[in-house]
Amino acid sequence: MGRHSLPNQYGAGVSDPRPSARGRTVAIATALVLTVAGGTAAAAKSGLLSFGSSCQDDPVRIELAASPDITPALTAAAKRARANDVTSDGRCVAVTVTARDSYKVADTLGAGKKIDAQVWVPDSDLWVQRITSDSGATDVTPSGAVASTPVGVAMVPTAAKSLGWPKKTYSWIELAGATLQSDSLKLGAADPSRSATGLLALTQIGTAASGLKDGDTQAAAMMKTLSQRTSDTDGQVLDTLPRDSSGTEQGNPKRNQALILTEQAAYAYNTSNDVDGSLDMFYPKDGSPRLNYPYAMVDQLTTDQSRAALRFMNYLRQPEQLRLLEKYGFRTDDDQAPTAVVAKAGGSSPQPYAQAAPQPAEDAALQEALGTWTITVQSARITTVVDASSSMSEPVPKTGQSRMDVTKASLLQALATFTPEDEIGLWEFSTKLDGNKDYRVLVPTERLGEQKAAGTQRDKLSAAFSALKPVPDGATGLYDTTLAAYKAATESYADGKFNALVILTDGVNQDPGSISRTALITQLQKLTNPERPVPLIVIAVGPDADKEEAQEIAEATGGSGQSVSNPAQIHTVILKAIVAAGAQGDTGD
Repeated sequence: MGRHSLPNQYGAGVSDPRPSARGRTVAIATALVLTVAGGTAAAAKSGLLSFGSSCQDDPVRIELAASPDITPALTAAAKRARANDVTSDGRCVAVTVTARDSYKVADTLGAGKKIDAQVWVPDSDLWVQRITSDSGATDVTPSGAVASTPVGVAMVPTAAKSLGWPKKTYSWIELAGATLQSDSLKLGAADPSRSATGLLALTQIGTAASGLKDGDTQAAAMMKTLSQRTSDTDGQVLDTLPRDSSGTEQGNPKRNQALILTEQAAYAYNTSNDVDGSLDMFYPKDGSPRLNYPYAMVDQLTTDQSRAALRFMNYLRQPEQLRLLEKYGFRTDDDQAPTAVVAKAGGSSPQPYAQAAPQPAEDAALQEALGTWTITVQSARITTVVDASSSMSEPVPKTGQSRMDVTKASLLQALATFTPEDEIGLWEFSTKLDGNKDYRVLVPTERLGEQKAAGTQRDKLSAAFSALKPVPDGATGLYDTTLAAYKAATESYADGKFNALVILTDGVNQDPGSISRTALITQLQKLTNPERPVPLIVIAVGPDADKEEAQEIAEATGGSGQSVSNPAQIHTVILKAIVAAGAQGDTGD
């Protein structure tokens, strides 16, 4: 989603398979001479020959799955292409466009399955990146971008005017904060786990909050409030607007006066014939991230289909089709903001609607925002089990700190993302820490907001994390600890929360008296209950840990094994694993 001129990227690097104008003239003239010379004019007159139907007789058929918002525009373009006899290698290009939610297609392709389409146009390359980073996913090949649209905050006029629209401008965190401070101004959004619009906005808010004092906690609080007014998809979030022009609908508490929305969605809403009233658009002054509608080829196209698909992509870059896309409310050049589109979407000066898009968010920032969202929405019950063997005193290159020091800092950072309703606990393990036990419960898993004698559960955990120390001559008692901790986690399962067990280890099992790996996996499988899921997240830290073993053990519970070379990456990896576990447990369609 970097800066690019969309028209110049359409079908980048692909030559136009059509003959030149001069070539067509010569070919037509030659055909006419041969027709007369061969006496075939009479045959043509009698209907035995048809010059107008040859292209349509045997078209190259392309199934294109598209994000619902851009489906009408692509459908119109496909009909134009067919009506104008757009060809690839002499055969008509027949494109059928079907609306498919981007997250559903991404889930299918990410699982290594096929879809009934040769081309996919999701609303953001976030979905393509998620697939291409997974070695087990179906292959997709992006071939440029179709269009773009910025993400902002749209409001009913009464709400917008109360915030000084259009003259007053706000940052993302200021806009989110303004909606939290007023009972009469409620902000809705699409679920960031299913919506690129929601995720990009959420990441902007999280990034902005990270620079503030207690920013992580503030961001989590905002997410918690926002989650209470979240719709499953971008289309559904529009249904939460008031149904009357006053924007109040007599104070209906279920209605939102403000929405995280794209410019195109606001345009489509405002130009619809069946709505009463319109929306005004705030463009955050710290940048509006953009959806960019990548054009991606899906695995197993035939040669003819591949060439025809690229031909249609090239067709979309022609001026007439660019105007068509703008007619549906999209931008076709990142350096230009179409005045008519902005106006109909509810934009107005001095709102910074022509401002360049911010730099694309780093994958780590996206994962952090989505991980924080996942645990914030459900609330979490997570027990963290930390390796305290002597090897944790080994230095981390170029940091001047030990593995344990860096691990503690990363865990404290992760702790800040949890809300008072989350339940977090801490165990440590080595060998024979508590009699013959390889593990010790330092802080039982309880609600972070729970008041204790010396402060809250959060205070107690912060102190316990900070006090972690490697055990001199301590070995890694991994297997017995994993089984005991998993038994405890399943027995104390909390309904309505995201339950998980996180184990961090920098080595392999070194307790000769413990159960075997095979026995451990068998016991974990017996304890696993799909109705009460507790995914095990095993993080292998450093060069001495066994990633394959971590993966094998975790998969027995529906969890995942992760590896980090530097303990400083633990925070991000935990959030990434939580997102993966949450997605696996999501049965929504």
